[in-house]
Amino acid sequence: MLPDEEEAVAKLGCPSLGEPVKMEIIIEESYEFKNTVDKLIKKTNLALVVSSSSWREQFVNAVTVSAGEDDDDEGTSEERLPSCFDYIMHFLTVFWKVLFAFVPPTEYWNGWACFAVSIVLIGLLTAVTGDLATHFGCTVGLRNTVTAIVFVALGTSVPDMFASKVAAIQDQYADASIGNVTGSNAVNVFLGIGVAWSMSAIYWASKGKKFQVNPGNLAFSVTIFTIFAFVAIAILMYRRRPEVGGELGGSRVGKIITACFFMTLWLTYVILSSLEAYCHINGF
Repeated sequence: MLPDEEEAVAKLGCPSLGEPVKMEIIIEESYEFKNTVDKLIKKTNLALVVSSSSWREQFVNAVTVSAGEDDDDEGTSEERLPSCFDYIMHFLTVFWKVLFAFVPPTEYWNGWACFAVSIVLIGLLTAVTGDLATHFGCTVGLRNTVTAIVFVALGTSVPDMFASKVAAIQDQYADASIGNVTGSNAVNVFLGIGVAWSMSAIYWASKGKKFQVNPGNLAFSVTIFTIFAFVAIAILMYRRRPEVGGELGGSRVGKIITACFFMTLWLTYVILSSLEAYCHINGF
């Protein structure tokens, strides 16, 4: 190729004056990113409100009926009035709201006062829940093992369920909700049982006696629970497949079927453990 031709070819890629050319640029909004930013801003504002609230404001908020949160109203600035359901839920929970209003705000002692009082209240409520479940079981004729896996477990796990629901809504992949469930159960097993049994073992060792706990039907219940847990994990892993749409994705029918199946696993576990406790089936 001649030098002149090479120069001509090279100039083909250079900008040159010519007929005006129109170019259309379309900028689309990322709704997923916008929702994430809105939730982060909402959390920041809530944290500022909680950290700056006074003890008096906690009691005022506890006795005031407020409208529940609605995802559809996040983008609107109008204040929504409480509905009939909000009034019903307020009167059902006002005792607990006032009770936990006694917890000091996080601004006192850099949050240590709130932490210490919260731990004490949680311990007292746990003791009251255990005693109520025991008396209820004696009244209706249920064994302690049955009341423990049904009523006590529900009372201590329902808050975790709501926390997992909030975490699942605010997390794109619902990993925080799974982490909350596994973390809370790990605390219950390793700290709840470990600390209590260690204190009991030390106490009875100081008395010169051995600390022994009758396992009862613990082996059977733990085995059934472990099997069902592996089944639930397998379903969650399968729902991560792209054709399904993730744990929180997919068709509405698939979501309903999965939720009903998980509830069926829990009911089956309760029924099998109850039958074994009443010696209708042989455990191990």
